[in-house]
Amino acid sequence: MRAIDLLNGRLKLRHLVLLVTIADQGSVLRAAEHLRLAQPAVTRSLREVEQILGVELFTRGARGMTPTLFGEAFIEHARAVLAELRRAGERISGLADGETGTVAIGTLLAGSNVLLPRAIAALKRDRPGITVIVREATFVEQVPRLLDGEIDLVLGRLNPIEDVRGVRQLTLYSEPVRLVARVGHPAHEQPRPDLADLLAYPWVLPLEQTALRHELEQVFTAAGLRLPENLVECTSILTVRTLIQDTDMIAALPELVAMTSEGIAPLPIPLDPVRRQVGVTLPDRRPLTPAARLMLDHLREQAALVTRTGSA
Repeated sequence: MRAIDLLNGRLKLRHLVLLVTIADQGSVLRAAEHLRLAQPAVTRSLREVEQILGVELFTRGARGMTPTLFGEAFIEHARAVLAELRRAGERISGLADGETGTVAIGTLLAGSNVLLPRAIAALKRDRPGITVIVREATFVEQVPRLLDGEIDLVLGRLNPIEDVRGVRQLTLYSEPVRLVARVGHPAHEQPRPDLADLLAYPWVLPLEQTALRHELEQVFTAAGLRLPENLVECTSILTVRTLIQDTDMIAALPELVAMTSEGIAPLPIPLDPVRRQVGVTLPDRRPLTPAARLMLDHLREQAALVTRTGSA
């Protein structure tokens, strides 16, 4: 295939915006409405990009517009370019007044219940003009967003990154993991419950691709036990907390989450091998925006307070 020169002036920024919008909206019509353009203008611009690249970027079907293999590849780059341009604008604005900007944070279970709300509150007191966006997902799902610039940093359990290029990590604090159940749960009435006793109850466990799930599996194996058969797999803190409060489910939660959740109490069963290093995962080469740097400063300050005072 011929070499494609995308720097000859034919490809415009509006083309990138249009392609990403079509992919997000799923149709030319909805993309036109979203961009407040006439549908023929959107169709014409799409054809221009396809002519520049020499490939078809979308296929039409019963469910709307679906990116082709070429479309998926090019849209991935388009998202990264747009994210960098947004970041450039924020950086210039932030350098100009230090009062505005946006910081996008990917959050995992650890750190989202106590540390992150406190850091956001502190940031908003200092810089009310900064917009904070929080996106919750697993670490595996967050890394691509971090690398392509959709989020500025990931807060939570520090997962291994030996096989992940382009990121670095900063430890904020360490905390143990506790087995928990609702206040009044029958397990709280047992004099000396052990892990085997808890298999009689339903459990909430993290998803299989998480580091905490792997470590919990090792705890069960070391005790000569299989994982609970009656279980729910979930990493949403709100869902996990509600399930524990409203049912007889057992779960493993970071200590700060366990100690600050109303109606939930830790069980006297140690999980000594499981200790969470809580911190931030950052892009290795891309500099943080002023807003993201301020957010990181507040995360460090609040982590220091957590370390000194616990969950109080």
